[in-house]
This record gives sequence, C-alpha cells and structure tokens, in this order.
Amino acid sequence: MGIFDALNTSVGGLQAQSFALQNISGNIANASTTGYKGIGTSFVDLIPDSTTPARQVAGGVTAFAQQTITTQGTVSASTVATNMAINGDGFFSVQKASSVVDNVPVFSGVTDYTRRGDFQVNANGNLINGAGYYLMGVTVDPKTGNPTGNVPQVLQFQNNFIPAQATTAVQYAANLPTQPKTPASTTAAAGTLTAAGGINPSDFASNPLPIGSPAPPVDAFITGAVVNNQATPAAPITAATELSGTAPSDSLAAGFASGDSITIDTSPATTITFVTSGATGNQLNITDNVGALLNKISAITGASASVSGGQITLHTGTGQDLKITANTPNATTALAGLGFGAGTPPITKARAAGTNVGTGAVTGNDLTAFTNESISGGAVTAYNAAGTPVNLQLRWAKTDSATLGAGHQDTWNLFYQTSTTATGTQTAWVNVGTNFVFGANGALTSPSGSAITIPNVSVDGQALGGLTFNVASGALTQFASSAGAATINTITQNGFAAGQLQSVAVGNNGLVVGTFSNGQNINLAQVTLSHFNGTNYLKALDGGAYEVTDLSGPAIIGASGKITGSSLEGSNTDIADEFTKLIVTQQAYSANTKVITTANSMVQDLLNVLR
Repeated sequence: MGIFDALNTSVGGLQAQSFALQNISGNIANASTTGYKGIGTSFVDLIPDSTTPARQVAGGVTAFAQQTITTQGTVSASTVATNMAINGDGFFSVQKASSVVDNVPVFSGVTDYTRRGDFQVNANGNLINGAGYYLMGVTVDPKTGNPTGNVPQVLQFQNNFIPAQATTAVQYAANLPTQPKTPASTTAAAGTLTAAGGINPSDFASNPLPIGSPAPPVDAFITGAVVNNQATPAAPITAATELSGTAPSDSLAAGFASGDSITIDTSPATTITFVTSGATGNQLNITDNVGALLNKISAITGASASVSGGQITLHTGTGQDLKITANTPNATTALAGLGFGAGTPPITKARAAGTNVGTGAVTGNDLTAFTNESISGGAVTAYNAAGTPVNLQLRWAKTDSATLGAGHQDTWNLFYQTSTTATGTQTAWVNVGTNFVFGANGALTSPSGSAITIPNVSVDGQALGGLTFNVASGALTQFASSAGAATINTITQNGFAAGQLQSVAVGNNGLVVGTFSNGQNINLAQVTLSHFNGTNYLKALDGGAYEVTDLSGPAIIGASGKITGSSLEGSNTDIADEFTKLIVTQQAYSANTKVITTANSMVQDLLNVLR
C-alpha cells in the first residue's frame, strides 16, 4: 500500500505546486496593476492517523491562498487631480453599479472596499476607479466646512452650485511709513503736521476727523502794531519798509544789528541770525526789509504772516503754540519796535480751541486736499448679499506725528471710498472712526484688540453692511520706509459671487475640493477610510476590491492611514521574489513527477514477480 500511497501523495504535490504556480503567475501578471495585493501560497501537510508515532508517515500536502493585503505598495505621483493613494492602514469605501437606467447607475447597497485609488469624474459627477467602483464619502457643507453626516454615501458632484456670500470681514496687514511722502508734504513748511505727511483739518471745509471728535486747536498767532518814527498811528507796512535806517525813511526807530538772533520755536525750533550782508539759509541782512523778515518767519511756521492797517499777525499754521525768543538785548528792543511786546521775551501765544467739529467725511469739494495729504491703503473686491462685486478702496491719513514734539504721538485714521462720483458737499470718503496709534518702536498700541467694526459700509449705492476689519497681532506696523508709502502685505475678504462647479481635486487630507467659476475653492466632501480587525481574511473580488467575511470582521470607519492626493499606490508584487518562487515551484513540481516515475517503476517490478 505504501507505493500506491506515494503515487497519490505525489499527485497531491503536483496539485499543490500547480496552485502555487497559478498564484505566482497571477502576481506577475498584475505587477503593474494599481493597488493590487499579491496572493501567496501556504502549504499544509496532511498527516494520516496512526496508532503510534513509530508508524506515522509523512503524508500528503495541500495548498491555501495567503493574502498580503496589509503589505504596502509603492506610492507614486499622478497627474490626475482626483487620483489618490493610502499611506498605511485603510480602505476606500466603494460600491459597484448593479445596473444603469437612463444613464443613471443603480446600486445594490452592498459596500465593498478597495485600495485602488485611480478615481476620475464621469459624466454624472461620480468618482469611479479603473475597475468601475464608485467612491463613497461624506458630503461637506460648502459654507461651514462641516460634514453633513457620518455615514458614507456614493459621491456625486454634478452641477454643484454655491450661492453668493456677502463680505463680512476684511483681513488686513500692512506697514505704514513713519514719514509719509504725500504731495502736500513736499511743499509744506518744516515743522508742520502737513510736512510730516499728515492731514491738516483746516484745509477742509468739512473736518474729516472721526464724527464727534473735538475740532483741532486753531493755529496760534501773535499780533503786533508796527511802530515807526514817521507817523502815528503807524503807516501800513510796504515792501520798501526798512528794518533799519534813518528818518524820514519809512523805517523802524530801532533795528537789528549784526550778531542779533531770534528763535522761532514751533517744535522744532529754528534760529534766525542777522548779518551785515551776504545772508544765506536762515540768515537775514540788517538792511533787509520787514517783508523779508516776515517771509522768513512764515517759512518756518508754515503759515504766512498777514499785514493789515499797520498790524502784523504771525501764525503757526498748526495747533502748536507760537514762541519767539530774542537772544540778545538789541534783538529784544527790535522786536518791541515791531510792536511785539515791550516786555521781556519770549513772546508766546497759546493755541485756541477750534470750532469745526469732526464729521468723519471727506466731501467732493475737499477731494484734492484729501488726496494730497493721505496715502493709498490698497483695495479689495468685496461682495454684497446678491454677489455684486464692490471695489472697496482704502486710504490712510496721519492725524498726528511724534516729530511735532511733546504731547504728540503717531496717529493714523483709515478711510474708505463711499462714492466715486461725489461732487460739492456729497460724501466721497468716510473715516472709519478709529485712531490707530503707534509707539516709538513702530508697534500698534491702540486699538488693543485685533478687530474693529466699520458700520453701514456702502460704495456707490451698493450696501455691504457692517464689516469687521481684522488686524492680527503684529500685522499693522509703522516702520521707516524710503518710499514713504504703505506696504500692503495682506488684504483679503471672505465674500464671493455665486458660482458653478468647474472641476474637483483631492487634497492630501482626503478632502474633495471643488473649483468654481467664481474662483472659489470649496470643500465638497470628505473621503472616509475604513479598516478591519482581520484584514488578510477579506475576500478578493475582481478589480482590486474586497468583500467582508466572517473572519475579517465588519468594517470599522476610520483608519490610521493617510490619503495622498494626486498619487497612486502600485502593486505590492516583487518580481524578483516571484521569479525565485517560480524556480522553487518548478523544481518541486519536477521532483513530484520523479516520485511518480519511481513509484511506477517499483509497481512494474512488483508485477514482474508474477511472471
């Protein structure tokens, strides 16, 4: 009986090796199949029952398939935006259509699982892989970005439409120059707010500072009566009036002498020195006329002196106090001769409170002054509730400067354009109503929060409503800039017009992102992954899909693997390993045939005994 058992065992060996060869051939054939998981062969010996170990024989063999589903394939880049690969544990949930009715797939409701991620969008907006399986996932609300459920469904993105979203917030980041270079600053007198790049409310018929804010002080001034030795009351000053000279010329009784000097203190202070001849810069000849002295003082204060009826009035042109100090006794006498006080210098006149309370608006009449005394703050396209685009223009105006001395700090106001066609007293620009104050280190010190609210924004009749102006910590600064203009780092908003879906792509986080005709990229769905406790006990189906079995256990939503977009997982087949197995299988198969040949020869010998 042993010889015949050997024959049967060898036949079993041939069958087992044939089974192994079939698996090897299948693995080699699918070496380039996306997401393919090779099938190995497990050999199991079949030992016949024996009463004692001493009579036990080797027995036969059978072969079983051994899955390698948990073995990762190589991930490579793909040019298709909807392709995806799984790095690590996990499966895509898919369904296969049981039929198609009116070009619409009908599903049986049975969910299968695959790692084949070569999905592409079909005419119906479904994502289908190369084996015909439809991708499942959880849809995402396009406005909130939150999942609309937790049970995966077959995804479809046909004719997706998103309604318009009104702008409610503007994100802003910029650097404002310490010294803005405005058209007005290049012509303004030194030491004035305008020269420092600021805005002078006195240049406006309607005070553009925030609504209800106190009007800036009016400019300080000094008034004096001209005294001469010719007539009483004093004759009006003319261009021929001398600073010094002898009667009966129209001159002062006591003039300035060479070496005299006076200081005009409007922060910063400037000294005027008198010389015999050849005056340059802030010098005057003692033979110059009164008009030359007044012009020199006006250039320093930034406001022209006025002369009327023998009266001289000097102005600062700003809200600063005006102080004139004589630095020599003779200069003191000369100032008194001009009628500016007979007492001991300095001559000081404090600024007075203004009467033009802030309206927070720039009218059409004041557009030129506003443009000349402010700098651009950038622009952004915002959207109203109907999705109508609105060009929101911004400008910055410096309302105070630390360079003006004690009591001053770098302060800015932000304006937005409410009308592009305003004329006369119509409002063209609106002050948002917040003082942006910066410290000496260029950091924003006020407001302290990260956002302000701009109420009732409207541009050319298009209402945007209240807008939140967001400035993150450190996003708005005031550092020196050679250009003297605002450097806009970020200016974005959260609104958009209505749009139609143009294309979809899958990101590395498994989110399906739709690109719409309005330029928006909106999250549409979340691709879910599932895993199994007994992964290698799944039943393989055609097309790289797997079916749940009792040994695999049910699918568990969620997996440790990560989805990589625009990528594909290749086959985990190792050609070199398969070729090695092929050689071993061939040799084993041949060896079994040799056993059969040998057993057959032995049987023939046994039969020959009977002859």
